[in-house]
Amino acid sequence: MKIHEYQARALLSDAGVPVPPGQMIESADLAGATYKRVVSEAGLGDGGLAVVKAQVHAGGRGKAGFVKLVRSAEEATEAARFMLSNRMVSAQTPPEGLEVNRLLIAAGVDIEKEYYLAITTDRGSRKNVLIASAEGGVDIEEVAAKNPDAILKEPIHPHLGLQPHQAMALAYRLGFQGKQVRQASSIMMALAKLFVEKDCSLAEINPLIVTPASAEHPDGQVLAIDAKFNFDDNAMFRHKELQELFDPSEENENELRAGRFGLSYIQLDGNIGCLVNGAGLAMATMDIVKHCGGTPANFLDVGGGASEEAVTEGFRIILSDNAVQGVLVNIFGGIMRCDVIAQAVVNAAKEVGFKVPLVVRLEGTNVEAGRKILDDAKSEIPTMQSATDLADAAKRVCEAVGA
Repeated sequence: MKIHEYQARALLSDAGVPVPPGQMIESADLAGATYKRVVSEAGLGDGGLAVVKAQVHAGGRGKAGFVKLVRSAEEATEAARFMLSNRMVSAQTPPEGLEVNRLLIAAGVDIEKEYYLAITTDRGSRKNVLIASAEGGVDIEEVAAKNPDAILKEPIHPHLGLQPHQAMALAYRLGFQGKQVRQASSIMMALAKLFVEKDCSLAEINPLIVTPASAEHPDGQVLAIDAKFNFDDNAMFRHKELQELFDPSEENENELRAGRFGLSYIQLDGNIGCLVNGAGLAMATMDIVKHCGGTPANFLDVGGGASEEAVTEGFRIILSDNAVQGVLVNIFGGIMRCDVIAQAVVNAAKEVGFKVPLVVRLEGTNVEAGRKILDDAKSEIPTMQSATDLADAAKRVCEAVGA
């Protein structure tokens, strides 16, 4: 599960990480008053710098024009009206872009230096790892590609957690000086604690910044001004406070719909719909479709004990994608008998109504009885054909869509 930046900033603030004042709005009419409030809280006064940022689950906001610096209530209102009335298109959005429904207006800060800080799981070492770089403010993938030595990693002990001496040493290696060292290490410790407490799969601060020296802060301040959190869906049952942060408008409608029926569905950009029982078999099915020249339109696992209701809903979800020109059903009858699943496929196809080619491959328990059910139903479902094995099924569906 993902959350918005304004929610991530609130989590950091509650954990003791210093974050500039900010507030989320959903109407441009509130932008002016919100601007005045946040710059006042930051002690900036009239003409103080603030930033208006679109709240969507996609990167590239700045390049798309959906992060704007403002210095007045009027400029904040103008920026808010633009963002709330236009779709954001970036390298990380669909071609049609994303609708923007929420904005963050936050106090601006002077930046002397930017850093990257994150915690995720290293599956190679089977430990959580603290990742840091003195080259913040850009995608970490870009840093890794151009200057991999700039990325520092600190493994976190699974029982003891991140130790203070590790955080202090890493702060020195990153180049923090004076009082900045303790500030940075405290943020690292807070982030590590938050990562475990909230069952995160990713906790990222980018950028973590140092402000210029001032009379009040001779060594500058270390602040988090942007953050991203991803959480383990399997742990959400014990985090009701996080469940309330979920924004369904940012998710694929079909993926949410599939989840309500216990289906695992991910929409892709191909034209061959795939309905399979078992995640591993679904991946193999997609691979062989590609091998035969086709392009999968989705990943859809209906589960080992696929019911008629699940198959029916799976068909509806697949066919709701206008790009789908053919459907491949690949079922292995282990937990579920092939004759039962075949009848479910036939009943579901009749109910949904198929206008595109439907290729069904069955294997496993009672497979002959299942294939007979499919053959007997061909007159009622003229677009359906059965295949002898997976290779035959993939070849048939690819030929049917002209791949």
